[in-house]
Amino acid sequence: MKRRDFVKLGALLSASTVLPIMASTSEKRVFSVGILGYGDRGSGLHRVLNGMPDKYVVKAVCDDLPLRLEQAKSKFPTGVSFYDDYRKLLDQKDLDVILVATPIYLHFDHAKAVLESGKHLFLEKTMVFNVDQTLSLSKIRQQYPRQVVQVGHQYRYSPLYFKVKEMVKDGWLGKVTQVEARWDRNHNWRRPVPSPELERKINWRMYKEYSGGLVAELLSHQMDFIHWVFETSPSSVYGVGGIDYFKDGRETFDNVQVTLRYDREGMIGNFGATCANQQDGYSFKIKGNKGMISLLTNEGVFYPEPETRKELEQVDGVSGATRLTWSSDKQGIKILPQPTLDGSIYALEDYYRCLVEKAEPNCNVINAGRTAITVALANESLYTGQPKAWRPEFDLV
Repeated sequence: MKRRDFVKLGALLSASTVLPIMASTSEKRVFSVGILGYGDRGSGLHRVLNGMPDKYVVKAVCDDLPLRLEQAKSKFPTGVSFYDDYRKLLDQKDLDVILVATPIYLHFDHAKAVLESGKHLFLEKTMVFNVDQTLSLSKIRQQYPRQVVQVGHQYRYSPLYFKVKEMVKDGWLGKVTQVEARWDRNHNWRRPVPSPELERKINWRMYKEYSGGLVAELLSHQMDFIHWVFETSPSSVYGVGGIDYFKDGRETFDNVQVTLRYDREGMIGNFGATCANQQDGYSFKIKGNKGMISLLTNEGVFYPEPETRKELEQVDGVSGATRLTWSSDKQGIKILPQPTLDGSIYALEDYYRCLVEKAEPNCNVINAGRTAITVALANESLYTGQPKAWRPEFDLV
């Protein structure tokens, strides 16, 4: 790298980031939203939507668990319709958008029904449950080109992760060979059940019939980001895991490690999660021969390799770049000066733009579908002990 390149890198790392997808729109329409699935995620997104009253108004909530509907009714006694049958929700004529936050095993049926109803769709991650559903939904989506469909891999909208994508694309990390990602916790992931017959309905994440486990619920975010940054899919997938700590009748693993091989890029991705130790929490490292990026959900640091660091220290503060913000240990440079907001805010902000402009979202059925296939292959490998290969038909178009 030439000296002027390091000046450019210094300027990039000291500048604020404006999301290129966040184009302003002159239209001031407010879209009416129905929320399908009112657990932690659905109710949480309701709060985010309520913080955007100039863009969205929630007019309906649907959940087939009476206790959740009662909780919603107590919070919103007026102005919101309530349903225990999603077909009645879809029949409500004044809804523009359906936000689907149901368990993953229901995503395909619910997404298909929303598209057939003529409404726009915001579908939480992971997009669908298995490979066949992914291939089917990609074909169904083509029949409804006027509807805006966004999938909830929210790192595709974060200013922090956008800047990281730019850094990788422009070569500031050099040749990337390794990705290390973890999402750990010391918790059983279990929710209280008011009566035994509701066990599988409330704790669906514990059972293979309903859940993609730790890979779908957590690691899919980091996998999706790598696929977006490098515009790639894995050539092979191999996972190991087990129920190693919580011997409580669950079927999905509480301890997993998945290795993705990217032959074209000459890169390995290691993605792991455990429910028995929280020390690492969320960690995400992208390693190249010129430097490494270490990410949390809302902040990140660039750690230059020795030669890169030497040049950056020389250009720090010169004309064309303001002072770099070094980490507390003086070993790395902060990628953004301040932590970012909840990623759902950025995702729903840009979804509004797409609704107004009738534009294809940055996270859509095609690229989110490839991540869903990766997750499905990872789970197949975890449970069979066999590596899984990427096939040409998985390259959705």
